Amino acid sequence: MIESQIERRLVDGVKKLGGLCMKFVSPGNPGVPDRIILTKTGKVIFVELKADWGRLEKIQKYRIDEMQKRNADVRVVKGLDEVKELLEELANDI
Repeated sequence: MIESQIERRLVDGVKKLGGLCMKFVSPGNPGVPDRIILTKTGKVIFVELKADWGRLEKIQKYRIDEMQKRNADVRVVKGLDEVKELLEELANDI
C-alpha cells in the first residue's frame, strides 16, 4: 500500500474517533511530520507516515529528535498495520 493510501486510512480513522488529523506544513522547516492528530480529549500527536518499505530522511530524523527533546509526542507509523495499532491506542484512550 502506498503512503497516500495509508495516510487516508489514518485521517478517516481519527475522524471516526471524533478527532482531527490535520496536514502539517511548516514553511522553512523541512522534515516536519506529515500529520498532527488532535484527539477528542485534547491529546496532540505528530505523525510521520511511511509505506512498509519507507525510511526516514536525515532531516526527518533530526526534526523528530528535536521535537521529542521538547517532550512532543512524535510517532513514525509504517504501513497499515501500524496505523491500525495507533487507532486502537487512540480508541482506548477515550
